Order: sequence, then structure tokens, then C-alpha cells
Amino acid sequence: MTYDFHASTGYWVTLAAHHYQQHVDAELRPFGITFRQFQVIAWLKYEGPLTQSELARRMTIEPPTLAGIMTRMESMNWIVRASCDTDRRKKFLDVGPAAEPVWEKIVAVLNKVREQATCGMSPDEVEKLHGLLSKVLLNLGETAQPARHEETSASST
Repeated sequence: MTYDFHASTGYWVTLAAHHYQQHVDAELRPFGITFRQFQVIAWLKYEGPLTQSELARRMTIEPPTLAGIMTRMESMNWIVRASCDTDRRKKFLDVGPAAEPVWEKIVAVLNKVREQATCGMSPDEVEKLHGLLSKVLLNLGETAQPARHEETSASST
């Protein structure tokens, strides 16, 4: 039995996503920021305070995996934990005071990689690509969550 990878949407989407993530990670590394740390800050800036399980779900990782990332980020004041007013067992994560200069570096990197990835594409082609990928997500039962343009546009990389 054979499989034609070059005709596979999954192959191209996965390959592109993997290389995109590698480029972002490599560009963030000199600043001491990992791809996962970027995701934590971006989701918290986009959504506001989230519980660990809510954040893990958005990042498509398990909560225990997120715990190690959070511990390091909390020690650097990139994130803070706050108790829930109605349930003391529940903790919310939010962007910490030291995250703003980190976010500025992240946005610069994301804009650079986005420009590199879409080089040679017209604005209409980029918009069409976003629409097609959004349709793929919807077809797979997921919802596309575009970031608000005004302050967190980089989180939609």
C-alpha cells in the first residue's frame, strides 16, 4: 500500500507549521525566550487571565507539561498567578510585570518570520491562505480564533 505525501493536505500543513515554529523558536532563542513561552504570553495577552487547564487546552499541550513552563516564567515575573474569588482552589494565570519588554521582542520576531513566510505573496494571497486554513480547521471541528488586531496581532502567527 502506498501513500502520496505530496498530494496530502496534512503533509503540507504539518510541514509548514513545523518549519514555521522552528523559525520562530530560532529567532526567539537569542532573547532567552522559547516558542512555548511565547505562546503562554500571547494567549494571556489575547484572552486575559486563564486557568492552567484552559491555557494548556489552547496551547494543545497537557497541563503537567505547562506546569514546568509556568514555573520558570513565574520566577522571571513573566506570568503571575492569582486566586479565584469564588473558588480558592482555582488559580488564574496572567501576564506579569516583566513580560512587556519580552512581548515587544516577541512581536518583532513574529513580524519578521511572518514577512519571511509570506514573501512573494500578495496581500490577497495571504488573506486567501488564512481563509483556506481556517476552513481546514472548521472542517476538522475546530474554530479559528483570530487575534484582535489592535494589540495582539502577533499572536495569530
